[in-house]
Amino acid sequence: MRAFTYEPQKSRVLFGSGTITEIESEAEQLGVKRLLVLATPEQADQAGQVAQQAEKRVVGMFAGATMHTPTDVTEKAMTSLKQHDADGILAIGGGSTIGLGKAISVRAGLPHIAVPTSYAGSEMTPILGETADGKKLTRRDPSILPATVIYDVDLTLSLPWSMTVTSAMNAMAHAVEALYAKDRNPVVETLAERGIRAFGTSLCVLKSAPDDPDARSDAFFGAWACGTCLGQVSMALHHKLCHVLGGTFDLPHAATHTVILPHVTAFNGMDGQLAAINRSLGGSKPGQALFDLAADLGAPLNLADLGFSQGDIAHAADVAMESPYWNPRPFRRSDIIAILNAALHGERPVG
Repeated sequence: MRAFTYEPQKSRVLFGSGTITEIESEAEQLGVKRLLVLATPEQADQAGQVAQQAEKRVVGMFAGATMHTPTDVTEKAMTSLKQHDADGILAIGGGSTIGLGKAISVRAGLPHIAVPTSYAGSEMTPILGETADGKKLTRRDPSILPATVIYDVDLTLSLPWSMTVTSAMNAMAHAVEALYAKDRNPVVETLAERGIRAFGTSLCVLKSAPDDPDARSDAFFGAWACGTCLGQVSMALHHKLCHVLGGTFDLPHAATHTVILPHVTAFNGMDGQLAAINRSLGGSKPGQALFDLAADLGAPLNLADLGFSQGDIAHAADVAMESPYWNPRPFRRSDIIAILNAALHGERPVG
């Protein structure tokens, strides 16, 4: 008998087409009367249009969300929250915006409604990663999880291809690590495989038909599934390296996950536990299957194109070793250097 612990998350999820029309009623259920809308500068217009669904409750917008949730940006958003006397948060966007929503929500103790527009999956995790003084630190607490998540497939129909691919690979990283997490369970393993398969099939369709609603729906389901996995288990070496590369070197979040994932997967091996990747994507080596998928989709394949250099590797390895995450395969500083060197040059993994 395999013993395990499974604790369902306590967020409400709406999934479908046209579901943004439910923002008003969801705010009502949460007792929210004054919503502060969050967005990145690039998505401010889209967020403003979506927020019209609850225009009687919207009291302002903070369109300053950015990657890696810098604490100085969070403090500016907190000032805006107080100025508008908001009693709830409506985050509309990808992982950067939803991360800011989490940071504000947990500080202020206010309800958080998340409306994701990419496949990051952050909306389904009680995890907050924040950057300060050149380092990204994470914490996990049930209160960080958004109260309500509204998935509206219509918001993703025009998602740019580059963001489609990298945010999907970012989400798949959550599922991949869930397959070998020390606190995994059969429920999470099943959901992880389902999420990876949903992306594997939908991305192949979206490559030639980016506005296909059924494929977009499958991809959004994959985001929910993979994000839910990460919300249930602890992170390992892959996420640690991505946090270092993002927090210390300011590399783009989703693209960094895309590049690093095949190499850490190959390093870990775990052919039995990672067989779900082969079943979902094809091939016989999990790391190669992920690399080949990224290559076929035109995703970033090397860290050099993201702004990382050979001279950065030693420092990155040092930072990663300062507070290493648990990993199924023990690693040393030299292993991290080898992984980063392969990722820097975009070498196809051997495993």
